[in-house]
Amino acid sequence: MSVYDKLQALNITLPPVAVPAAVYVSFVQTGNLVFLSGHIAKQDGKVWTGQLGKTMQTADGALAARAVAVDLLGTLQAAVGDLNRVKRIVKVMSLVNSSPDYTEHHLVTNGCSELIGQVFGDKGTHARSAFGVAQLPLGACVEIELIAELA
Repeated sequence: MSVYDKLQALNITLPPVAVPAAVYVSFVQTGNLVFLSGHIAKQDGKVWTGQLGKTMQTADGALAARAVAVDLLGTLQAAVGDLNRVKRIVKVMSLVNSSPDYTEHHLVTNGCSELIGQVFGDKGTHARSAFGVAQLPLGACVEIELIAELA
């Protein structure tokens, strides 16, 4: 089953690449690696704001991380032209806007990792970091970046 068949089965339509909000580019390719800039969570086209452990629960954060994964896949498609060219998702780095006592960043980030696994299968198994931060741009609850290897 192709990546696009899996996306269709999951009822996912990939969004267009968002215009960067500052001085950076959405992706950079060097050799067979594609680095995607951090994408912040959005809900209904607007920044998904909140702070885990204060105004949001872990399950909501995981949904936000899943939404970020969909946006990342849209950018990855724009970067490589065809998601079936992806040999491997190498690394995911997740920043979770959280209160000082919140400790479930890894469970929030699972929302992204699980979707990537559903779409890419074994090629989606990746290294990962999940950090808690005091704040993110525009008050977003989650920001995630991704590195992929191309065949």
